[in-house]
Amino acid sequence: MDHALPRVTYSNVGTDFSKVFVRLATELRAAAGSAGKSIPNLIGGQADEGGARYLARSPIDGVELGSFFEAEPADVDRAVVAARAAFPDWAGRSWKERVALMRGVANLLSEYKFEVAADCIREVGKSFAEAMGEVEEAVDLVRYYSDQIEANDGFYRPLARAVPVEETSDVLRPYGVFAVIVPFNFPVALGIGMLAGAVLAGNAVVLKPSPQAGLTGAWLARLCAEAGLPDGVVNLVCGGASTGQALLEHPAVSGYAFIGSHAVGTHILRTVAAGAYNRPVIIEMGGKNPCYVTASAELDVAAEGVMRSAFGLQGQKCSSCSKVYVAREIYAEFLGKLTERTSALRIGAPRDASIFMGPVINAAAGERYARACAEAQRDGRIVSGGMRLSGGDFDGGVYVEPVIVEGLAANHHLNKDEYFLPFLSVQPFDHLEQAIADGNDTTYGLTAGTYAQDPAELDLFLDRAEAGALYANRASGATTGAWPGVQTFCGWKGSGVAGKGALGPYYVQQFMREQSRTIMRSVAKAG
Repeated sequence: MDHALPRVTYSNVGTDFSKVFVRLATELRAAAGSAGKSIPNLIGGQADEGGARYLARSPIDGVELGSFFEAEPADVDRAVVAARAAFPDWAGRSWKERVALMRGVANLLSEYKFEVAADCIREVGKSFAEAMGEVEEAVDLVRYYSDQIEANDGFYRPLARAVPVEETSDVLRPYGVFAVIVPFNFPVALGIGMLAGAVLAGNAVVLKPSPQAGLTGAWLARLCAEAGLPDGVVNLVCGGASTGQALLEHPAVSGYAFIGSHAVGTHILRTVAAGAYNRPVIIEMGGKNPCYVTASAELDVAAEGVMRSAFGLQGQKCSSCSKVYVAREIYAEFLGKLTERTSALRIGAPRDASIFMGPVINAAAGERYARACAEAQRDGRIVSGGMRLSGGDFDGGVYVEPVIVEGLAANHHLNKDEYFLPFLSVQPFDHLEQAIADGNDTTYGLTAGTYAQDPAELDLFLDRAEAGALYANRASGATTGAWPGVQTFCGWKGSGVAGKGALGPYYVQQFMREQSRTIMRSVAKAG
């Protein structure tokens, strides 16, 4: 690894990454030569081929990425049993040992970052910048959570004494076995983030990646083993909804960490609540993320930031900007700048750094896109985009144009529901306070952004926006781009359940439970 190369983040968009992307292109070509290999699950430190074999194909061109094994209930049970067996020893180790091992995972991930990013491109269809940024974020996530354990002395603190011979303390302790269920869109960062939180806290893990992202899931399990984590502390089971349901119904799973749709997250919550006793469920469930552009905004900056947040990763981010409210007096000028930037985006197979948008993840996403565009054309006006692309590379996957639509009613479901597509609704406003109230009128509350130079407008946004991550005046992204230890990422309302988010100082504690300890020392010993 060349340490002289700059690190790609979601904020340093003006940096020269040409040498980074040349190296990534080399790894991408090399990775193509490994297509079609069989990738087993990992249970108790052993390769496991239990379950039906299934093929995964790249959304870029349909090329086979490899074959995986869909874990059935018996396979899931073996993984949970292995994790349960590994848990006592792992929980009994000092926090310093756990931190040292996980920092080793971060170091290995940094060492293999180009290879991991190449597989992320192949199985998700990310751009070069998105893939490299994700892996760098994943490295920082593990390091930041490790730092939090260290800074809090493993979450142990002495308490006051009622009598001199009494010794009291408070300590956070692990639960047992966490099921970690990972979405397709950020399989490296979200996967390692949830895994690291659970493992650093002293839990064992059964990791289930998205069926579209088994390559990167296997990387995470491999690097944990290579770093020296004991067998059974991290187990990998691939598969789809049936595998996830088997984890959800397993009585020996102590808790769940999940990032994905509101429908699935709500199903997990209800299923767990119906069990013999409540177990922790750490969930982030998407967003419908608004941005507000006022008359005092720098319009070039606003147009750039909205475009990047709306159409980066084909709009398949829980934080993607999906509607933008624009002051009426600058509406036409802003829309012109936004449309001009959007029309200039390069769409195609992400085989080099010039591509900004790759394919959407699968045919189902393409069908959602077609339905949304038809409704937008019927009930509003499509300003830009709205077509599925064909010919050449476009025939290998589902490639679509980014859509900008105006004229939709405020209560139209396209303005209320999450679509996970490159679809942006633009609405004029006369009063910022009313625009923010309408932006808040949704079940979600993940991110929100504004472009405003007027301090009163900025204060109004910060005071009234109902979301866990707020951004103002960022060219790199109106509603996207959180980074570990820099911006926390907490879902409000239907976007989360805990009131505490990832990437920040309160995340790891959610994988632990509080225990008060009182020890009475004899008077003789005390003397």
